[in-house]
Amino acid sequence: MTTYSEQEWQTRKLRIDTQLKSLGWTIVPVPAQGVTPTWEQTLHAHAVEELPTDDGPADYALFIAGKLVAILEAKRYGVDVQNVLSQAERYARAVKQATGFVRDGYLVPLIFASNGEQIWFRDLRHPLELARLLGQFRSPHGVTDLLGHDRDATLAALASRPNTHPKLRPYQRDAVEAIEKTLGARQHRMLVAMATGTGKTFVTVHQLYRLLASGAVRRALFLVDRRALAMQAVRAFHSYECKPGVRFTDEFDVFSQQLQGGDYDGDDDSDDAFDPKALPAKSLIEPSATDPFVYVCTIQRMAVNLFGRSAVIDDGSGDAEEIGDDDLEALSIPVHAFDLIVADECHRGYNAHAEAIFRRTFDHFDAVKIGLTATPAPHTGAYFQSLVFSYKYEDAVREGYLVDYDVLSIASGVLAKGVFLKEGEQLRVIDLGTGKDNFIELEEERAFDAEAIERAITVPDTNRKVLGKLKEFTDLFEKEHGRFPKTLIFASNDRAHGSHAQEITKMARQIYGRGDDFVEKITGKVDRPLRCVKQFRNRKDRPGIAVTVDLLSTGVDVPDLEVVVFLRFVKSRILFVQMLGRGTRRSPDLPDKSHFTVVDCFGGTLLEYFRASNDMTEVPPDKPSKSIADVIEDIWQNRDREYNIRSLVKRLQRIDKEMSGDARELFAAYVPDGDLGGYAKNLPGRLKADFTAAMKLLRDGAFQKLLRDYPRATRQFFSAEQQVDTVTSEWVVRGSDGREYKPEDYLSAFERYVRENPDHVDAIRILVDSPRDWSMKALEELRTRLRVTDPPFNEDFLRRAHHLRYDKALVDIISMVKHAATATSPLLTAPERIQQAFAELTADRPLTAAQTAWLSRIQGHLVENLSLSRDDFDLMPAFADFGGWGAANEVFGGTLPDWIARINEAVAA
Repeated sequence: MTTYSEQEWQTRKLRIDTQLKSLGWTIVPVPAQGVTPTWEQTLHAHAVEELPTDDGPADYALFIAGKLVAILEAKRYGVDVQNVLSQAERYARAVKQATGFVRDGYLVPLIFASNGEQIWFRDLRHPLELARLLGQFRSPHGVTDLLGHDRDATLAALASRPNTHPKLRPYQRDAVEAIEKTLGARQHRMLVAMATGTGKTFVTVHQLYRLLASGAVRRALFLVDRRALAMQAVRAFHSYECKPGVRFTDEFDVFSQQLQGGDYDGDDDSDDAFDPKALPAKSLIEPSATDPFVYVCTIQRMAVNLFGRSAVIDDGSGDAEEIGDDDLEALSIPVHAFDLIVADECHRGYNAHAEAIFRRTFDHFDAVKIGLTATPAPHTGAYFQSLVFSYKYEDAVREGYLVDYDVLSIASGVLAKGVFLKEGEQLRVIDLGTGKDNFIELEEERAFDAEAIERAITVPDTNRKVLGKLKEFTDLFEKEHGRFPKTLIFASNDRAHGSHAQEITKMARQIYGRGDDFVEKITGKVDRPLRCVKQFRNRKDRPGIAVTVDLLSTGVDVPDLEVVVFLRFVKSRILFVQMLGRGTRRSPDLPDKSHFTVVDCFGGTLLEYFRASNDMTEVPPDKPSKSIADVIEDIWQNRDREYNIRSLVKRLQRIDKEMSGDARELFAAYVPDGDLGGYAKNLPGRLKADFTAAMKLLRDGAFQKLLRDYPRATRQFFSAEQQVDTVTSEWVVRGSDGREYKPEDYLSAFERYVRENPDHVDAIRILVDSPRDWSMKALEELRTRLRVTDPPFNEDFLRRAHHLRYDKALVDIISMVKHAATATSPLLTAPERIQQAFAELTADRPLTAAQTAWLSRIQGHLVENLSLSRDDFDLMPAFADFGGWGAANEVFGGTLPDWIARINEAVAA
């Protein structure tokens, strides 16, 4: 008998009763003498079978403390039960008990419907509450917890709280308001999209404080996908001041999963050291309504808490190490353990298997679920359903919260076209299993395409020359800014042997010559990776360069980062935007960080690839979503049989290519000559000719074990050490319209604009023909008009273009306009311009000591502002602190207005 032939009574006894009993419900029948108030008072956590109502018997009626609280309608296994809730609603209107609840004819507050597998639920206390799918039934404690939470009152209290905080930005306030509006509409899933670096974590902390303080949420789970993010989030809660002198953790407990000591040990360069509190297991298993808290945890850890060792996922980032063999037992965590779940970086979906486990983790809890992401993806939107707020990178740049980037394009023949090896050329061969290497001489020509670089073969000359071009750039940057730009390099892999990350680290140390600790590899393979991340973030000088693969690709804040190097070609837009986002943050310690530099080591093709894609472009998972045994079982059960046969053929062909000679001998016991490729090719025909006979072999346990554990061929990696690559570099300017321009093209467009518009833009006319009329008003007009042209001209981008084109750094805006109008006009920095202007103004003019002091203050002001007005003397502290307009005008004998006019004219001349 298959499960689909179950009768309803069997489903109830075998499935539903078992689940209810495991959660603490006692199942009882209606007594022979019928239902009486006295008998009802004996029902404390009971599920009464076949409770009579005025519309027929209800399958189960749940009682707590003598009161009817819920109706459960059961159907046989396999029936779609979502629509069965309407039957439970009928019973909820027809019960005979006095429950103390009435709304729109409903006399029972909660209803369930189940087929033993799916459980649908609806809270009838509010008309906007929609039916939702649960991971399991609520226990008696869970039902009591739900009924004891007055959401109407707590949401009203939330709405009455001022949404303010000294650090809250306008768009962050809007995000909080959008979330709370959605909560008020009783929606249980929502998505918030905010660009990397715009403060998703701060918004979350602020939001959770408001929810906890109002009572709208009692227990909140903050899920992240990296231990580094967990540590970062815990610090954010500890540093949040809900009122002056009072921190979040002074009012509410913030727990984290058990972290390694190295994750948060302080050092002399780190943030303030603190010891996060690990959440007691009892708080998960027996949640309390009177002890509000926040639990910060990786989704990997929570999945293991729920499902045990079957949920362990190694995504290659190094986070799998957090879960030891002795820490893999599942806990009995109820569905009501949390009222709210916030999933940070919720776009993550490494492969279909991981995605399935992550969804099971989310779905287990009956909670409001908020997804946070910088890069909405189709699977994210499908799960969280409603995008309630969006704040894009372009918005943040325009409003000054993030910085834009320019591009250093490095072109390599090898990275663009691959490598062609000639007969007789020596090649170093590395055994990826043992690390042993030897040299061979090629007996014939061999070609590797660009996608094989660093996957199957490396060309050391390519890496060396690319790093040389990078050093040329960072040396120039250091010369101009007086500091080395903190640099992050994304490498292709960090495998045990033939590691690209390790090779880049070694070469960069040699090329830069500043010691081993100046260039650090930061991946999941290093000792205490989170400590390494902290040191890279907090220390100013060392390491100056970090080499990573995935560990630093998402969520980790390094505001001082000024160079992001793509030495790894990625095809996922989500991953690309996350990697790019490492450099977008403004730095409180680097006030002159106006942009960062993206180094595209693929000749600009990486950036071009993502310009041609859209926001939802994504690559398919690179790992199978089902085991080969599952595929075979689906074929046997006739589940999408044709598709699964094609899938199995591909799996078998892949095994044939990957297995060793020893494996072929083992497979010979099952298929002729161990020819698994030939067997796979003929399999569809075999299944059609004699399905049962073909499936007998495929379902054989020993055969399936061999398909899983077959001896693999030794994998080799090649190093073409005699190959010479041609590597060039080109700087490009990214205009504020988002397009990349060669410096000369950007400046040509600017020159055309200046020469064509003196009659339309008064500031241009003044600078070209009438410098005496120069003023702050003219300067502001100029900057405003330049931002709205096509293409838009941003002052920082223009400055960079002049630097690239004319090798002149920090050119002021006046010089840019005058040079665009007349090519012979000199390019000056603001200090040079002001010094030249004052040299002309004061030549052969006797000045008193007081006048000289005031002119010195005026010079300092002009270097920053390029114009002077009467109001400045009373508004600017540099003037007001010395008596302002009155004192200055007196020193100049009442002629200060004339001095201002002459000064502005000299500055604009």
